[in-house]
Amino acid sequence: MEKLAKIAGLLAAGAMLLAAMPAEVYADNPIVQTLYTTDPAPVVIGDRVYVFTGHDEDGASYYDMRDWRCYSSGDMVNWTDHGCPLSLKTFSWAKSDAWAGQVVERNGKYYYYVPVIANQGGNSIGVAVADKPEGPYKDALGHPLCQDYGYIDPTVFIDNDGQAYLYWGNPQLTYCKLNDDMISIKGSIQKVNQDAASFGYYKDRASSYEEGPWFYRRGNLYYMLYSAGGIPEHIAYSTSSSPTGPWKYRGVIMPTEGRSFTNHCGVVDFKGHSYFFYHNGALPGGSGFARSVAVEEFCYNPDGSFPTIKMTDNGPDPVATLNPYRKTEAETICKESGIKTEECSEGTMNVAYIADGDWIKVKNVDFGSGAKSFSARLASPYDGGKIEIRLDGTNGKLVGTLQSKNTGAWQTYTTQSCTVSGAEGKHDLYFVFRGGSGYLFNFNWWQFTPVNAQEADPTPAPTKTPTKAPTQTPVPTEAQPTCLPQVPGETAEIPEGWYYIRNVHAGKYLQVECDLAEAGANVLLCDSDRNSGQEWYVSHGEDGTITLKSGRGDFNLDIAYGKDEDGANVGIYHAYGGEAQRFKVKKASDENTYYIATACSGYGRVLDDEKKSKENGANVIQWRYNGNNNQKWVFEPVNAPTATPKPTATATPKPTATATPKPTSTPTPTKKPHRPVKYSALELDGTCSLFH
Repeated sequence: MEKLAKIAGLLAAGAMLLAAMPAEVYADNPIVQTLYTTDPAPVVIGDRVYVFTGHDEDGASYYDMRDWRCYSSGDMVNWTDHGCPLSLKTFSWAKSDAWAGQVVERNGKYYYYVPVIANQGGNSIGVAVADKPEGPYKDALGHPLCQDYGYIDPTVFIDNDGQAYLYWGNPQLTYCKLNDDMISIKGSIQKVNQDAASFGYYKDRASSYEEGPWFYRRGNLYYMLYSAGGIPEHIAYSTSSSPTGPWKYRGVIMPTEGRSFTNHCGVVDFKGHSYFFYHNGALPGGSGFARSVAVEEFCYNPDGSFPTIKMTDNGPDPVATLNPYRKTEAETICKESGIKTEECSEGTMNVAYIADGDWIKVKNVDFGSGAKSFSARLASPYDGGKIEIRLDGTNGKLVGTLQSKNTGAWQTYTTQSCTVSGAEGKHDLYFVFRGGSGYLFNFNWWQFTPVNAQEADPTPAPTKTPTKAPTQTPVPTEAQPTCLPQVPGETAEIPEGWYYIRNVHAGKYLQVECDLAEAGANVLLCDSDRNSGQEWYVSHGEDGTITLKSGRGDFNLDIAYGKDEDGANVGIYHAYGGEAQRFKVKKASDENTYYIATACSGYGRVLDDEKKSKENGANVIQWRYNGNNNQKWVFEPVNAPTATPKPTATATPKPTATATPKPTSTPTPTKKPHRPVKYSALELDGTCSLFH
């Protein structure tokens, strides 16, 4: 959920950080801890709740949101990670800001309505469609459904008569009817009357409505929940006897709290219980730009009104037990410490970045009369890791230990097993990972075998001797990035300061396309004009690397999504200093010429003039080192003071009147050392062309 005209106020509010939380947290809220999630949009499909979320990138000091995520649960405590069903890359016409969206099902199809910034036209609402809730989703139109200032945070609802409604907007609540195809507008777009009687009074504003509407029906009453007030936000609601109003203000549901200056809610009923989803900054490093989805159970008052709902660490009680004798994805998690998830070569997600002492909690597991064995699908190029299977705590009863085996590669999986003893009845199940230094293995799924199971003979005698040994079906493996040698040559120390950076082959300079001061703007080559889009500030890191800050604002030169591959696009993105934004400058054989090697490739790839073009507008990419002139660069000092970085080119809007704490820097979550993984990467292009 994003503010559109309050950047200064937001940045100040983003500094509302409390004391750091401990690294190991046993509470069950927030529901996802492997990354930062935002703007929950829950929907009940069959016997599961799916929640679609936004995604705050690690270490962001502003809104750095590039994709959406999907999770589901059958018990409201253990959540399965379905990965990224949709990203900015899905929409060829979109360039940035993957903000709050919502999914609805109709006629066996799933429609995902999301706001983005378009290459042309600014704030836009797109719609994507899929055959199953977890996607993947495809752009349904090839262009925005609608666009205008403040067109963000869509919420969709299909009424009992089959008419679908789409509401959205900041600061103006707006709606339209949708045709049965769900991808076209019926009639005209309407603005909602936002007086205080409809949406509450807040200080000197017409009403308290801000953004993030959530629209649904319960009985004969229509509910409009929304983020309200200034900064920080609270959640309020209004009701109506009609899907289009008039609306009556009913009060505050969730007061301001939670170490995030925004909030965004969603409500569902599931298995006879009512649930309220929201986000806060409760995870370590959490803030207004590093948010996390949480959920609370609640009961409506007899008249249909909401009680006051407070944020908790515990979250709801389970509404079902988890059956350990069914195959369960390893990324089905109640709580975890240390691990991440990633795309798996076997078609789902897998748990990754597992190191000694990391653990996973699975809540309310019913072992019944007991288990006798445990199987897990593991992959690793090393031996030595193991899974301790414990009950009710990381130091709880040990019922089994599985020693992992070398499978040859991170995405080459085998099923490995161990005996189990003492796992009976209902328990919280803990997988505690042990081993030496570095990462241990990847973990795809697990399953227990009950004590009363009939086991087949593991080596049955064939009825007929085959004339030829059967061919084993190969396990699919993920293509691993090729390990490249580092770019040769001595690392150069370019003095800190402002530079124009010229490509030797083209004779042209690194340029932010259209001089855009926006995350995701493309970087290309053009003739020298000494504008701020050609100016780059060199800052030194402790590891011999540099970052290159653009003269267009607080944006760094960036390899799209940190891809470790040839052809990865080069642009600018919010400055956070991660691997995608760090470089080593290596001396070339020619005097005062250099290669700019990328950290995300392990310094085996460099900035490159794509296709060795000498034309204005030639694209800049990452490519493996070959020593050619199109990979050589010259740093030419800018004739301006260089003692401190140049001020941001874009004027900072005036902050809102709401008092906010003094800004402090947002802490960057610690990132483990890199190992080759498959990136679900996104190349963000510019919004216009200088030369077409």
